[in-house]
Amino acid sequence: MTMLSRRAVVTGFGVLSPIGNAPEALWSALLAGTAGVGRITLFDPSHLPSQIAGEVKDFQPRQMIDKSYRRTLNAMARTVSLGVVGCQWAMADAGLSRGSFDPQRCGIEFASVMGATELDDLGPAAVRSIRPDRSGPDMRAWGEHGIPEVPPLWMLKYLPNMPACHATILYDIQGPSNTQIIGDVAGASALEEALRILRRQAADIMLVGGSEAKVHPLSLSRFNLFAEFSRRNEDPAGAVRPFDRDRDGTALGEGAAVFVLENLEHARQRGASVYAEVMAVASGVDRQYTGQGLARVIRQALALAGITPEEVDHVNAHGLGTRAGDRFEARGIAEVFGTRTPVFAPLSRFGNLGAASALLELACSVLALRHGWLPPTLNHQHPDPECPIHVHVGEPRPVRRPYVVKTTYTDLGQCAAIVIRRPDN
Repeated sequence: MTMLSRRAVVTGFGVLSPIGNAPEALWSALLAGTAGVGRITLFDPSHLPSQIAGEVKDFQPRQMIDKSYRRTLNAMARTVSLGVVGCQWAMADAGLSRGSFDPQRCGIEFASVMGATELDDLGPAAVRSIRPDRSGPDMRAWGEHGIPEVPPLWMLKYLPNMPACHATILYDIQGPSNTQIIGDVAGASALEEALRILRRQAADIMLVGGSEAKVHPLSLSRFNLFAEFSRRNEDPAGAVRPFDRDRDGTALGEGAAVFVLENLEHARQRGASVYAEVMAVASGVDRQYTGQGLARVIRQALALAGITPEEVDHVNAHGLGTRAGDRFEARGIAEVFGTRTPVFAPLSRFGNLGAASALLELACSVLALRHGWLPPTLNHQHPDPECPIHVHVGEPRPVRRPYVVKTTYTDLGQCAAIVIRRPDN
């Protein structure tokens, strides 16, 4: 058996998103055209130029996290607790629990970033360290009075590897473990490495996920200075407009998406149901931001999967709604697929989840393959000649072909493509 012939399938997933928590809630929202981007409620955004984001509703980690593990919640930032709950739900959905699998044959690949510090954690220390004339920080005061105000577990709350660390403890996972921090491409990178681990038989089960929570006053104050955010505060549901002529920027979101990726034979032996098969992941860098590098990565993913563009039902695009980003992505997609393959851009429904975005967007196509229908893209009303692709809008359409390609990228030109397939069963 060759490395590429070892098949990897999705046997469970957990999701927390601005439009639904749990796979079926997400699917219902996709079919209904639910928009999850709204005016920010987690704090007062009135000082910001862009006052909209996608927030996870009714997130109560104390009620959601396993009872045996709730004592650790004080050491979890929102990004971390979203990821841990997503891991729990994915494992439960796959029918796996602590002790039901060989812990040395199970690993984790997680996508995350450094969490935004809560104001109460560093605020008192900062206040104690300001010069009397407010001209700047006094480093002597910081050492004598500021540092003692910092909570002892401050750093552990926010490190990007914390979701994976907590999940390994919770489930006694002893196999390969790693955290990817490449922004919007991190989820695809986590999936790529997990796929390689399964194919070289270093594990039978891999937990693959991503979480991020940037709907935070510090993060958004900073991003509003340089990021291209939509300022359609009066119409948040229609603000993010993928590949649309009138797009004016994106919006941040928060949430988690976690898959259980499993060797097919192992899944069959335990009678697990299968959502989709992961065929290939490819990644690279488009240094000139022309789309040609992205096209090269897409072709590499198709070649690894052993398929042609004609076998792809739809392309699941990142579709940020930014001027340059959408133009870049559309050119890469068009170079491979032209205008014949429908493009689905679900991000406009829930905002950009950063490290969690690629996997949450992919989850939308996993559900489309499972149910046999492709939901439409929201807020694409006026095609942009500079984005020469066929964006699927209107009513849900039947899924006609067995494969889906997912694209994602960062503003530095890092890009990735994922190929998934409708399961045999």
